[in-house]
Amino acid sequence: MTGPGFFGEEPDGRPAVARIKAVSLRYGKTLALEGINLDLPAGIMVGLIGPDGVGKSSLLSLISGARAVQQGRVEVLGGNIADRAHRESIYARIAYMPQGLGRNLYPTLSVFENVDFFGRLFGHDRQERARRIADLLRSTGLSPFANRPAGKLSGGMKQKLGLCCALIHDPDLLILDEPTTGVDPLSRRQFWELIDDIRQDRPGMSVIVATAYMEEAERFDWLVAMDAGQVLATGTPEELRRQTGATTLDAAFIALLPEEGRRGHKDVVIPPRRDAEGEAAIEAEHLTMRFGDFTAVDDVVFRIGKGEIFGFLGSNGCGKTTTMKMLTGLLVPSEGRARLFGKEVDPGDMAVRRRVGYMSQAFSLYTELTVRQNLELHARLFSMEPASIPARIEEMVSRFGLGEVLDAWPESLPLGIRQRLSLAVAMVHSPEILILDEPTSGVDPIARDSFWRILSDLSRQDHVTIFVSTHFMNEAQLCDRISLMHAGKVLISEKPGVIMEARGAATLEEAFIGYLEDAIRDLAGGEPVEPEAIPVQAISPRPARSAPVARWNRFFDLRRVFAFTQRESLELRRDPIRATLALLGSVILMFVIGYGINMDVGNLSFAVLDRDDTTVSRDYTLQIAGSRYFTEKPPIADYADLDRRMRNGELNLAIEIPPGFARDVSRGRAIEIGAWIDGAMPARAETVRGYVQGMHQDWLTQKARQNYGDAAIAGSFQLAVRYRYNPDIQSIVAMVPAVIPLLLMMIPAMLAVLSVVREKELGSIINFYVTPVTRLEFLLGKQIPYIALAMFNFVMLTAFAIFVFRVPFTGSLLTFTAAAFLYVTATTGIGLVISAFMNSQIAAIFGTALLTLIPAVQYSGIIDPVSSLQGAGALIGRIYPTTYFVTISRGTFSKALDFGDLWANFVPLLIAIPVLLLLGTLLLKKQAD
Repeated sequence: MTGPGFFGEEPDGRPAVARIKAVSLRYGKTLALEGINLDLPAGIMVGLIGPDGVGKSSLLSLISGARAVQQGRVEVLGGNIADRAHRESIYARIAYMPQGLGRNLYPTLSVFENVDFFGRLFGHDRQERARRIADLLRSTGLSPFANRPAGKLSGGMKQKLGLCCALIHDPDLLILDEPTTGVDPLSRRQFWELIDDIRQDRPGMSVIVATAYMEEAERFDWLVAMDAGQVLATGTPEELRRQTGATTLDAAFIALLPEEGRRGHKDVVIPPRRDAEGEAAIEAEHLTMRFGDFTAVDDVVFRIGKGEIFGFLGSNGCGKTTTMKMLTGLLVPSEGRARLFGKEVDPGDMAVRRRVGYMSQAFSLYTELTVRQNLELHARLFSMEPASIPARIEEMVSRFGLGEVLDAWPESLPLGIRQRLSLAVAMVHSPEILILDEPTSGVDPIARDSFWRILSDLSRQDHVTIFVSTHFMNEAQLCDRISLMHAGKVLISEKPGVIMEARGAATLEEAFIGYLEDAIRDLAGGEPVEPEAIPVQAISPRPARSAPVARWNRFFDLRRVFAFTQRESLELRRDPIRATLALLGSVILMFVIGYGINMDVGNLSFAVLDRDDTTVSRDYTLQIAGSRYFTEKPPIADYADLDRRMRNGELNLAIEIPPGFARDVSRGRAIEIGAWIDGAMPARAETVRGYVQGMHQDWLTQKARQNYGDAAIAGSFQLAVRYRYNPDIQSIVAMVPAVIPLLLMMIPAMLAVLSVVREKELGSIINFYVTPVTRLEFLLGKQIPYIALAMFNFVMLTAFAIFVFRVPFTGSLLTFTAAAFLYVTATTGIGLVISAFMNSQIAAIFGTALLTLIPAVQYSGIIDPVSSLQGAGALIGRIYPTTYFVTISRGTFSKALDFGDLWANFVPLLIAIPVLLLLGTLLLKKQAD
């Protein structure tokens, strides 16, 4: 085996489950892995240790096949993972649980449905799935919660469910990427007990784990210490401690860091707090918070002194965050009172919030602003005096060591510096209370110690009260006092040493778990309790077995297709926003577009400036007023009145009749009548002009007949115009059949693209990357529910067109329906093709709207005939599916056409479907770049 720091031969002579040779990986300009050479022994638990950002997740994603190998060679289970054929052959032998609480889960699906989905992907039939799911849920204590949505599970429950999903197919290699980050100690212990039980059941299974918790790394068989994309050392925990002469893995990891990385490091020592019985900074008096029938916080009582470092510990979902929000005025308690420095908290009093600094667990600063600009912005947000801001920023820069990164972008900073920046921002307005929510999660031990030295100075020198939540027990021991909380109740608030002594525990973690187990037993009164609270039921020992023979088709399997179809349908039904958009969005838009895009010109307002005021001039006015196109308004007084009324939109047409109009008509003299038309809309103005000219000519003809008899118009010829298909030339008859193709293009395409992009954004796309599902199966499984949904929309739109808009349907309904089915299959296919390029839901919505609306409106014959287009517009019109469905829609609605008349328009739709499906399959990536 190769790799720096490797101790001797492979443990127990075991072969390697994975071999990494000269592997490097970049994300843009960021080098994540640099020249890694490493052999990972098979059949044991291997741990990758180190903080966030050192390359652990990148390495695991390469081993699992979720990410493409850029440089070097990665061999897994006896073959090159970059080789597609080998990768596809070992999907059923690898289980990958990505980083993040429930990252591989679907929040709206229940516990059972999540595991059942994975069982379908790996080819298990119904009976086999039921047996395996029952076994896994029983062993993890999740059986009482089989019908609970995954999104409503606590952190520990999500991780156990994720493990069930990963183990449904009995893998030979289990890859766990920081599976217990953000999980309380009791849940962590139960999680590892569960892994131990599984390994006893399958001793040949290899496990590779990444973790930032050094205390849990002690249980692993073999470790790989990593930093800055490189391997520092490998070996058993004992070997790493012996090599470095350290007593703990934390200290060993620090000793393994390069000299520049650990220069100046020293252990954190918090000086004793003076005046321990002084003024109270925070007081909670019987705080209770209810959300409906659920009690999140129940009768919490404690007192935190000024300048005290107070640790807040508890199981996941126990009410810590809710308590913090009540103490700072962000939530109004249902019962009880909260006081800050003796004054009751008033949620409407902003002065209270100015006395508090808050640092969230997630990085929440503005990445588009520099370090200096973030500090300046937050100083202004807290209404600091402008003159005092520069000096305060300089003080923060000096205190938190940010001088060299003042003009850098926050996202480019190492995690430890980003945490110091977050703390500086929280402190810039000189708060008296500092609330920190797991501030060192993922930070390396040196940066963590540096961070706590800063907290020590703030507490002891500036007398800032620090309220900190953490799952690291070594951090909890640095606090003056800690509070243990479970199920909304505070179990104890005392000094760490007192708590350990009271429990007779050797470590704070043992004491913490002991209090939680006692509380759980007290709460267990017949109702199901959180599975973190339930001791994991040991799986009864069974003879070791090898991995089962794969029961799945490598190329195409309908079971996998329908697994995605069922899951997508369930998620769609349970997501009210997407369901509303899918079911009602098209109908609402049809009302808006059907009535909004109306080219009929009617009810035009006009008025007359009659300077003749005779019977003849009034007769001329009546000729216009009697038309169904015009509505007469009060007469115009003068030019100023004309200008004012046309400017404000009251008049569309103004007629000016000159003096002597009647006299000149009777004598046959030339007459000029003024017609002032509102030309703001040119097309409408041209139509009005045609109406006026036609009525003017008709009036002149009538007068000529009156004055000179029929001889005056003898020999004249007229053009008799008759309209077919739309006798009344109503816009709605032409537009509504064209709106149906437009909406069946935009809405189904948008829903289809979101179904894929949403998985990319949430991270569940990883399940596609690391399971046997092919690209074609994934796309078909995603597409089928939206084809069905689009056909439902088609039925609604057609019904609305006929019964609400009163557009007559004269052709073959069967032909129209068959064409609609082909059309929506093509439009959902367009959405899936677009999804290959999009990575965020917002971009997907805008991109799909632009890429579907513009071609559908401009180039498909909805407004202008395709035959009139030239160049690129003509090409788009000929290949775009909407062109042909518009012809079919208008033909079946207005022209009484059937399949025999329209069959030629079916051919392009039939061609488009496989072309789009093939294009989507080719463009969709089975691995992340």
